[in-house]
Amino acid sequence: MHTLGRISTLRLLISIIIMGSVDISLPVLVDTKAVLSCSPILLTNVIITTWEIFLGDKPPCIRTQRRDTNRISKTNCTDKRMTWLNRPDQIPALQIDPVAITHEGHYRCIVAAHDGNFFYEYQLQVLVAPEVTLFQSENRTAVCKAVAGRPAARISWTPGGDCVPAYEYWSNGTVTVQSTCHWADGNVSIVSCSVFHETGNWSRSIELNPGVRTLAFPVSHLLIILYLKSSIFLVILIIVGIIYFQRINDCRLKML
Repeated sequence: MHTLGRISTLRLLISIIIMGSVDISLPVLVDTKAVLSCSPILLTNVIITTWEIFLGDKPPCIRTQRRDTNRISKTNCTDKRMTWLNRPDQIPALQIDPVAITHEGHYRCIVAAHDGNFFYEYQLQVLVAPEVTLFQSENRTAVCKAVAGRPAARISWTPGGDCVPAYEYWSNGTVTVQSTCHWADGNVSIVSCSVFHETGNWSRSIELNPGVRTLAFPVSHLLIILYLKSSIFLVILIIVGIIYFQRINDCRLKML
């Protein structure tokens, strides 16, 4: 592992020396601290270090530190959670504490030195872990939810059933994923849902309630059938009553 680490660092240094630029995709968990280093190599002849920060459609935030005068300036930078790490004249790194969803964007560090200009860029991706729940909604039907994750989580079932996914997108960029599954096979008693996400993986299990066997007809159809049967029975009962009272009246008339 140490050898692979040295090789990766060496390749990174070579790319900086040859191309003068490195672009890195950086996923960061929300509400944690992130430190963006400007360069993995020590440059002793630095003149100016500049951070250019592009967040959505906002004007770029520009932070500058001049090495010879130790002068620090900033333009369009109002977020107090974003600062230099320790002393920028020694370590020109940017610190974000804590990271919010609004910090997702492009970060570029420009080092102007006597040897030339060096660019070190990050594409910061903010991750939000979803809240995972599993419950039974109806007879032999279970619902697995990954609430408010960023990016959207992925859900799978064991054993597989008749599943329908649904997505709900929130204004803060998070996504709720819901998977509803039904198992018609009565031999399936315990089911599990697995949630996969960039922040981790989760697994939940539930025992299906055997309950009453699934009806061959929808409940609404059965109610209609029962209503018709009761109506027919009531009509027959009325007809029999009319005939009965008619016979009684006939008997009375004969006796008179």
